Amino acid sequence: MSIKSDRWIRKMAEQHGMIEPFEAGQVKHVNGERIVSYGTSSYGYDIRCADEFKLFTNLNSTVVDPKNFDEASFVDVSGKGYCIIPPNSFALARTVEYFRIPRNVLTICLGKSTYARCGIIVNVTPFEPEWEGYVTLEFSNTTPLPAKIYAHEGCAQVLFLEADADDICEVSYKDRGGKYQGQVGVTLPKT
Repeated sequence: MSIKSDRWIRKMAEQHGMIEPFEAGQVKHVNGERIVSYGTSSYGYDIRCADEFKLFTNLNSTVVDPKNFDEASFVDVSGKGYCIIPPNSFALARTVEYFRIPRNVLTICLGKSTYARCGIIVNVTPFEPEWEGYVTLEFSNTTPLPAKIYAHEGCAQVLFLEADADDICEVSYKDRGGKYQGQVGVTLPKT
């Protein structure tokens, strides 16, 4: 496996629709205002979160169970351009970008340092070979203070790993009918 550069990312996005919408360079300003950057970087792609959040709430005092998740544990937040996460809580969001991962590629996604330096952890699982959809993101506020997440700005970086030609997976995410294939909104846990 090898990590892929900005040239490869641009080629795959432009010729194969791997990332839509796609930004070929780094965007650091919008309307003259400095933002958390997004777009193609040297060896990755900085993704953005959409203005569609599910904010975790403890109003129902339920047990968090990934096998039997209570949707009432979230409050929908949208249309503000940001989300305020209470102390020691979290929110789910989705990417602005839609991904189509080739069969010979695996991605690793890590939170941007701008958020990490504020005690905000962005968690995203790998995008497996032939997975496609909008990515569900998790923002954890590890601080004792409220934390602000900005919509339509960078939040995490995707790194693309390409398999050697003789080592492409036998069974892709699509082949095995992965439960998160083609997700379109903020997607809650499924079993």
